[in-house]
Amino acid sequence: MNTRWLYKVVVVKPQFLGPKPEIVESTLASLGLQGWELVSVVQLGMNVNLYLKKEA
Repeated sequence: MNTRWLYKVVVVKPQFLGPKPEIVESTLASLGLQGWELVSVVQLGMNVNLYLKKEA
């Protein structure tokens, strides 16, 4: 079985004193409804990068 994947990187920028959990949650909920699956999270400075995948 050859599964093909699409990948997406979403940068969540800080509001005040860093990214707010509510913004990260709403972003993930919206992407989850579109079929995206979170595979990794990396914080770079004040930004949070969300790495997602879904079947092509």
